[in-house]
Amino acid sequence: MNQRQSPTIPVVTGTGSGSTELSAFDAALRDAGVANFNLVRLSSVVPPHTAVDTTGATPVPAGAWGDRLYCVYAEQRASVPGEQAWAGVGWVQRVDGAGGLFVEHEGDSEEIVTKLIDLSLADLVAGRPEEFGPAQQVRTGVTCTEEPVCALVVAAYETAGWGFAR
Repeated sequence: MNQRQSPTIPVVTGTGSGSTELSAFDAALRDAGVANFNLVRLSSVVPPHTAVDTTGATPVPAGAWGDRLYCVYAEQRASVPGEQAWAGVGWVQRVDGAGGLFVEHEGDSEEIVTKLIDLSLADLVAGRPEEFGPAQQVRTGVTCTEEPVCALVVAAYETAGWGFAR
C-alpha cells in the first residue's frame, strides 16, 4: 500500500457539472483531486491516533492511475434546473485519541445535510461507552442551472495498487 507518512486523513470537496449526472460526478471527482482512482467506500471508523485535516495542508494520498482509494464519501447529484445537490461528511474523535467515527450524508439543501450529520453523529456517540470530542463536518453544494451537477466530499484514507506489473 502507498501509505502516508503521517496519520492524517484529508477531507476534500468538489463540485462539477456535465452533460449527464455521471459526467457531473466525474467533474466533481476531478475538482476534488481524486478522479483517477477507484473509490472503495469504507464505513465509519477512524483509526486510532489519526487526525482529520480540512485545511488542505494534507494532500490526498499519492497513487497511480486506477489505484484503489479507500475513503468515506458523500455525493449528491441534481439534474433539474433550480435543484440543489449537497454532500457532507462529519466526524467525532475519541478524547483519548484512540479513534473516531465518520458519517456521510447527501440531500437537496445544506440545512438537511447538516441536520442529518448532527443526528447520525449523536446516535453513533450515544451508542458507545467511550467519550468523544465535539462533532465537526464539511459540506459542499451546487445548484443546477442547465446541465446536471454533483457535489462531493471525500475523506481519503490511503491508496493501494493492484499488484500488476506496470
